[in-house]
Amino acid sequence: MIPFLDLRSPYDELKGEIDEAISRVLNSGWYIGGTELESFEAEYANYCEAKYAVGVANGLDALHLALLALGVGPGDEVIVPSNTYIATWLAVSQCGAMPVPVEPDERTYNIDPARIEAAITPKTKVILPVHLYGQPVDLDPILAIAKKNGLYVLEDGAQVHGAKYKGQRIGSHSDAVAWSFYPGKNLGALGDGGAVTTNNDKLAKKIAVLRNYGSSQKYVNDVRGFNSRLDSLQAAILRVKLRYLDQWNDRRKNIAHRYLNEINDSELILPSVPEWSDPVWHLFVVRHKDRDIFQNKLSKSGVSTLIHYPIPPHLQKAYLDKKFQQGSLPIAEYMAKTIISLPIGPHLDLKDASRVVEEVNKVNAE
Repeated sequence: MIPFLDLRSPYDELKGEIDEAISRVLNSGWYIGGTELESFEAEYANYCEAKYAVGVANGLDALHLALLALGVGPGDEVIVPSNTYIATWLAVSQCGAMPVPVEPDERTYNIDPARIEAAITPKTKVILPVHLYGQPVDLDPILAIAKKNGLYVLEDGAQVHGAKYKGQRIGSHSDAVAWSFYPGKNLGALGDGGAVTTNNDKLAKKIAVLRNYGSSQKYVNDVRGFNSRLDSLQAAILRVKLRYLDQWNDRRKNIAHRYLNEINDSELILPSVPEWSDPVWHLFVVRHKDRDIFQNKLSKSGVSTLIHYPIPPHLQKAYLDKKFQQGSLPIAEYMAKTIISLPIGPHLDLKDASRVVEEVNKVNAE
């Protein structure tokens, strides 16, 4: 089988540097905070063209703490995509606020800026776009809508490490960007991890306090905070991987270009890339009207695939109490029935990528 994602090879490629980084932390005796975390935060902020990066325990916490730092609480509404991983919604719910879904642009799978303003109410506090599958959201119209209506913008950057919007890296266009370093991400730790980048010093300080029990000084707690810290081991590992992120993203781009140029798309809807977008191809998502049959045939031919995501958040049991109706968000529901992700990653062998093209074209020709 051609694996959907290879998580062992990244370690094998960087084994010497990663082992040295781990050894450095173990020998330091400093496992929470300290110079490794501070160095990674500075390096990642610089990479994202932002002033600050605040490391946290995972991507969900990055969203949750950023929303809290923006003042989101019970009774507030946050505009979210209808087509996304449920973590985006969960972060809003953890604040006691209500996620208000907006349908995507079918070409990019990302939230459609043209639909956002109609969803704004007096309770709306934040617009939370997700850069899905490694494809940047069209930010300028969203930022303009937010400014016009006095709203914050928090970006979910969990799948878009290194991508650029109109020539500028994602990381500081809006009030803040929440990041995940889950192992399968373009910049992945060897465990959970997350961060928030921002140009706002007050916001960065609030998140830093919230992540550490509400404390900026040991045993002095200013607010009711959380225990959500990016540990020194993961920070050291991420420092190593960050040096290779652009190179590994280029490998993803080469595979994506091969797919776009060589797949016979008679039965597939291939990804669309706007001229202002420089995506990093966290996933290569296509659509097929007979998705389940298509997936089964690829599996029999030795090509692993996944579905991102089979059930949209509004139809998950977790949100039954919100009484979203089947058919209420038809674009997200249609996508959930037709999307399928082909193998892609910096360590996908080019021969295997060619075989993916071959097998997909065989299925399309049948």
